[in-house]
Order: sequence, then structure tokens, then C-alpha cells
Amino acid sequence: MRQDSRLSRMLHVLIHMDRHDGALTSEAIAEMLSTNPVVIRRTMAGLREAGHVRSEKGHGGGWRLARPLDGITLLDIHRALGEPGIFAIGPTADEPSCLVEQAVNAALDGALREAEAVLVRHLGQVTLADLAADFDRRMKALGKG
Repeated sequence: MRQDSRLSRMLHVLIHMDRHDGALTSEAIAEMLSTNPVVIRRTMAGLREAGHVRSEKGHGGGWRLARPLDGITLLDIHRALGEPGIFAIGPTADEPSCLVEQAVNAALDGALREAEAVLVRHLGQVTLADLAADFDRRMKALGKG
């Protein structure tokens, strides 16, 4: 099953946007992510609606951060992306008639809810500034910072 990589990809883009002098066009971001600019515009529109980025029209226009990195958490971006499902596993039917399947679903449902709560809590504690600082440490360790 294919993973939803939008959160990872958008976090990547937002750090680049912070480090980039000027606006980044949808075309430039699409090239960076090897995707179509239409996909980027659609995704960035959700981030704009949430107040994380802003768009500028005209020559030299494109996308810019609307807030500082320390004011944006990973959970903020997850929510702006429509809160895609955290896990690819889950029950086979919402209301199964088989008692065995009911037992299996009950066990999975509880475990998945607990795991999701832990992950969501963690996403809410990590800011984009934390990611940028980690990037800076890694660059410095390579002698490039």
C-alpha cells in the first residue's frame, strides 16, 4: 500500500522556503518534489487557508511563509493537509457480523487510537524551527554550516 508522503514533503518545502531568498513558484517547488505544479498549488492552497503560507502574484511572485518557523508545528501542517490517515492498517469492516472480526476490530481499534494519540501529541510538540535547527546541526557536522 502506498504511503501518504504529503506531510513529509510539505515540511521539506517549508524549510526550503524559510532558507530561500524570495518567493518560490509552484513550478520550482514541483521540480524540487518531482511532481506537477497543479498538485503543488492545490496543496499550498490548504496551507494558505490555514495561515502558514501566502501567495504573491506577478513577476517575482510565488509562495512565502506567512509565519515564523517557531510558530508552526508539525501538527499544524498535518491538519492543514486535511489530517490524512496516520496508519495504513485498520479493520476490514466498520460493523462486521462475525464475532471473531468484532473481537479483532476491537483490539486493533484501541491500539490504533492510542498510537495515533501519541503521534499527534508528538507532532504538536515539534516546530518547524526544531526541524531547521536539526538541519543546521547536520550541515555543521558535515563542515558545511
